[in-house]
Amino acid sequence: MGNVDTKLNFRKAVVQLTSKSEPIDANDDSFWEQFWSENVTNVQDIFTLVPAAEIRALREDAPSNLATLCYKAVEKLVKAVDSSCRTQHEQQTVLNCTRLLTRILPYIFEDPEWRGFFWSALPSQGEDEDESIPLAQSLLNAICDLLFCPDFTVVTSRKSGPDKAEELSAIDSCEYIWEAGVGFAHSPPRSPILDSNRTELLKLLLTCFSETMYQPPTDIAQNPNKWIAHLTSSENRHALPMFTSLLNTVCAYDPVGLGVPYNHLIFNDSLEPLVEAALQILIVTLDHDTSSSTPSEGEDSVVPDNLFINYLSRIHRDEDFDFILTGVTRLLNNPLVQTYLPNSTKKVHFHQELLVFFWKMCDYNKKFLYFVLKSSDVLEVLVPILYHLNDSRADQCKYKIEVFILS
Repeated sequence: MGNVDTKLNFRKAVVQLTSKSEPIDANDDSFWEQFWSENVTNVQDIFTLVPAAEIRALREDAPSNLATLCYKAVEKLVKAVDSSCRTQHEQQTVLNCTRLLTRILPYIFEDPEWRGFFWSALPSQGEDEDESIPLAQSLLNAICDLLFCPDFTVVTSRKSGPDKAEELSAIDSCEYIWEAGVGFAHSPPRSPILDSNRTELLKLLLTCFSETMYQPPTDIAQNPNKWIAHLTSSENRHALPMFTSLLNTVCAYDPVGLGVPYNHLIFNDSLEPLVEAALQILIVTLDHDTSSSTPSEGEDSVVPDNLFINYLSRIHRDEDFDFILTGVTRLLNNPLVQTYLPNSTKKVHFHQELLVFFWKMCDYNKKFLYFVLKSSDVLEVLVPILYHLNDSRADQCKYKIEVFILS
């Protein structure tokens, strides 16, 4: 009964946003706290209690309330970083803010008048306007910091507890890479809760990157995606450990594990959603090649280099190539695994993303391409491509991907 009441309170707060004739005061903390308190504890509730029609109505009828909601949500994430996200309450607040922004952002991007909202400067609070950074940068910086937050998204080897928490601003995130593999030999212990928290933050990143989907094709060439540009630039101090974490998480994933029949029906695999989100982040960022981009008229800034592409192109050790190739072929061949017991092994369903990633890897790193061609495992790549080519004959989009790779 109590759970129903808390959801009802959350729902009432959502209705109030659109129904009040006057803008709600940004300093009314008791009202705004309802959106990220512990009233709602899963993403499904957020999507159910905040319907699309009401977000659009809020955007059209009460834009100041929508702006304040976004400001306050980002502010909460930034404050959580400042306090190192030490307590369970802070962690739940971060998750609720993340889910709420994931829900709202697409409806901001679909309106051309709102697209520049997140790239406007934060409201000044007596500070020098020149030092004010866009809301989008504050959000991205907070997400990146939280992706390497001890006891929230990474395991810490130090004493745990609120009083022992490390300062996020001082953390060397290269020590907290998520998985062993390229450039990192230590494999940290896994935790389903940490996997889930990482996945939520990565999905918010993907939502931020989706702004391109709402732009006309003519605008994309002149205006590269600022969200991706910032994340993959030198302004992101976590760029290298983030890229390495995403790459290693994907390539180290083994959906079959020890091969116990039907284990995927008994135990929940918290790693698969994380791997899928990590893979999508990789292919989206690697597709953002700014080397030949020029700023549009009226913009003097130079488009920063994509460090993710740079890091990918500089991988050169044979053991790293073998790790990547083994991981990709293992996942590509997963749907082809045959067993005596029907449906006894777990099947993954992101082969399209894998093929695009493999394509990008070969395109940006010719040494890897030569390694694949001279490897005895080349058939481990060719066979699943032919399988998926045959399997997707009715779908022209999927069909073209396999054809491009074969060519």
